[in-house]
Amino acid sequence: MRILSVVLLLAMPVAARADQPAIQLDHVWSRAAMAGGTGVVYLTITDSGAPDALTGVASPVAATAELHRSFDDHGVMKMRSVAILKIAPGKPIMLTPGGFHIMLMGLKQDLKPGDSFPIALTFAKAGQISATATVGAPGGMSPHMSMPMGGGNLHE
Repeated sequence: MRILSVVLLLAMPVAARADQPAIQLDHVWSRAAMAGGTGVVYLTITDSGAPDALTGVASPVAATAELHRSFDDHGVMKMRSVAILKIAPGKPIMLTPGGFHIMLMGLKQDLKPGDSFPIALTFAKAGQISATATVGAPGGMSPHMSMPMGGGNLHE
């Protein structure tokens, strides 16, 4: 009986850690945009578990959502869709203006400053993780920060 108690006590911290998600989404925000147009979502993804990969995105506010990457091609800014974004443990990925971001195409509603809406990210191992995006000013700043976000953290 005593051995069983010790085994149960040792297993408890492992069970508690298993309930905590390995992927965390922070600073989820969007710029204001009009219905029928295109919107964007920025955020930070942190992996505290095994390596994973972002494989899909969706939001009920848009007909389509896709992961994209902006890049400079000999002085011309271009953008391409990205099928998979690898997420390494302990190396946060920032989806920011000028780098990786989520495009919301065919907006079903206006995205007004101060509003919020749901977004779901699908990971190869962690599955679907939902978050709430807060809408900031058009062309502007993250509602989570006091300065404009620029450049992209291009970990792959």
